[in-house]
Amino acid sequence: MKKLCIIFLMPIFMWSQNLHELLNLSLKNKFINAYEYDLESLQYEYKGIKSGYYPKVDVGASYSTTNKETATVPDKSSQSYGKVSFTLFDGGKRENTFSKYKSSIKSSQSTLESVKNQVALDVITYYYDYLSYLAQKEAKQKEIEQLDAQYKRLSNFLDVGTVTEDELQKIISRVQSANVDLHEIELQLQTIVHNLEYITGESVTIEAGSNVEEPQNTSKMQRADIEALEYDLKASESSTDIEKSDYFPTISLNDTYSYYDSNYKSNQYSNNLDEQNIFSVNLAWNIFSFGETMNKTESKYKKYLSLKSNYEYEKNKANVDLQLANKAYEIGKLKIESAKAGLDAAQSAYEVIKSKFQNGLIDNVAYLEALTEKYDAMSVLKSAQYDLQIKKATIIYYTGENLKDYIK
Repeated sequence: MKKLCIIFLMPIFMWSQNLHELLNLSLKNKFINAYEYDLESLQYEYKGIKSGYYPKVDVGASYSTTNKETATVPDKSSQSYGKVSFTLFDGGKRENTFSKYKSSIKSSQSTLESVKNQVALDVITYYYDYLSYLAQKEAKQKEIEQLDAQYKRLSNFLDVGTVTEDELQKIISRVQSANVDLHEIELQLQTIVHNLEYITGESVTIEAGSNVEEPQNTSKMQRADIEALEYDLKASESSTDIEKSDYFPTISLNDTYSYYDSNYKSNQYSNNLDEQNIFSVNLAWNIFSFGETMNKTESKYKKYLSLKSNYEYEKNKANVDLQLANKAYEIGKLKIESAKAGLDAAQSAYEVIKSKFQNGLIDNVAYLEALTEKYDAMSVLKSAQYDLQIKKATIIYYTGENLKDYIK
């Protein structure tokens, strides 16, 4: 029975996520949910605002008694009414309010897409940083294995005097230094895993093998966060126009039907009025407000100018970021070629120095240096290759395209 339990539980513990799966998890986190709820809240608010401009229908009823009857106040009375009202013209406030909400909703939608893309870029960066540190860890472990093997081999020659104590101490020192590096790398790996778990909300085990496709567009910038600023600018412009609407009159229609049931004790107060319908056209126009409308309009306009300056600044910055990302990508490709050449050189040098060291032609200082350079070169190449994946993702992010579509 115990064996069967182990067999069934093994897939759970062995489960790991590739980059595509990590992105799926990260795009469902609570941080993104908050932006989704903000968008839905704004959409419902807009629906409520629109409904408020439709014709309003109200009904009501009342019942009253009095201890002192008069001609206008019967001893007992009841009233019911139905009322229809509609604002025919409000100086353009209605249209500008709708325009403001439409722009705000589009801004919220763009912000949501921007946040998703930013989270995706963070996850991709963590993913390849993890693989880069993992390559460094593997190279460092192999270096330690080689050092341990040499220590054991040379220890056999210590008693016969062909190897001195200081030569062994040098290897021990190098092993200790490599172990410290290994612990620091392990800390970096754990930090990345914790960051990914924080983003995804789940425990993660990273699986290598995912790649970022080559970006299709490397020059056109259409980032969602810049679009959000543009929609904010349009919403601010509509807010200015809303304040301007107070310069114009408001025209409304009103139709009220009332039914009366009055019970007078005294016949001299009784009347025959039992129903009434009143239709009215109303006009309200504030022609002087000590500069209130002017100052409110000017305030909104200054806010518009502020947003416009920020939009132009961020748009220019985004274009510069894209240019720099393209340059960094080209440099990244050169780094890979350089790292390959460096690894070939370090490998060749190591083989030569190893042979000389084993034949007693050189001391272990040169050998240890060559060994370290070989494994450092291996990890440098891997790091450069993974860094290039991040640089490709950065270009895609700065062009504004969906990063998730480029993961394979």
